[in-house]
Amino acid sequence: MTRAGLTIALALALSAAVVLGQARAGLHRSPAPSRLVYWGAYVGGGQYGLSNDAPWDMTAADRFEANVGKRMSLLEWGQDWYECSNSCGLRGFRADLMSKARARGYLPVLSWGSYREALGADQPAFSLDQIIRGRYDSFIRRWALGARRWGHPFFLRFDWEMNTNDVPYSEHSNDNRPGEFVRMWRHVHRIFTRVGATNVTWVWCPNVNYRGSVEPLRSLYPGPSYVDWSCLDGYNWGTNPSHPARWTPFATVFGRTYRLVTRRIAPAKPLMIGETASTEVGGSKANWIADAFGTQIPHAFSRVDAVVWFDKYQYGLDWPIESSEPATAAMRAALRSPLYETNRFRGARGVPIRPLR
Repeated sequence: MTRAGLTIALALALSAAVVLGQARAGLHRSPAPSRLVYWGAYVGGGQYGLSNDAPWDMTAADRFEANVGKRMSLLEWGQDWYECSNSCGLRGFRADLMSKARARGYLPVLSWGSYREALGADQPAFSLDQIIRGRYDSFIRRWALGARRWGHPFFLRFDWEMNTNDVPYSEHSNDNRPGEFVRMWRHVHRIFTRVGATNVTWVWCPNVNYRGSVEPLRSLYPGPSYVDWSCLDGYNWGTNPSHPARWTPFATVFGRTYRLVTRRIAPAKPLMIGETASTEVGGSKANWIADAFGTQIPHAFSRVDAVVWFDKYQYGLDWPIESSEPATAAMRAALRSPLYETNRFRGARGVPIRPLR
């Protein structure tokens, strides 16, 4: 062996000895992932015997996190424009709920719907034309001012699943016309811009395409100046009697529409999965979760920068991970991956939320 060869061999041996010593001492670590994903849930209270969901009752969030063994970075909930509790009326910005989420280290994801709760898709008072014509401008302005005064970043998932047929802002319902959804979105967005609500991160979130959904999906996209994040909702309905369909893997649920959005409609925007879950009926929910969070999102769906699990029993569907011990264990195991960011708050005051890359 030449002197140069001997030098190289000694260097390699020394390097191997150092690595072996680190491993034995517990110092050697896998490299940090090049991408981090915000993750969280819409956490219902019913599966825990509670009357309210998070953030109204944060006990629900505590129990969900105890089951998965990890702190969330996102918490999602909903607010309709017109709601009834002690009284009925247009509901203003809820800084109290936003602050409860932020105090826990969560980035809020608010699903904000331009309709009256529990009245279905036929709501003439909330047609797209009524909003475009300015009927709700004063309400929208007050709400936007409330968001600006609160001042911290949050995701606003405005009028989500607009390509379905069962919401008042769909162009397939409520006497709405083609082109009005984009005009309505831009109208509302401009009001927020005029009042200076720059802490709002606008999330455009259709449902995954299905037979009968509004097509083409591109016609519902407000444009890059009016959207900060793209988003998709999609579920595995399985053969659950409450919504009989077929067992559908995560890649099949999202694949086609994911490629459409990330390649053609909003290629420069980060993407959130705004709602997803699986039933137990028709296959293995535990395997579905393991595949979605352990294989598909980390590898095949590399443009996903945030994901929200819908952890709530609704319309007879068993979406929560608590529907079985294997499902809970599968989610707990998948979330051990360092890919899924915990609740270390990463947003800065007044700045839209960016991917963790």
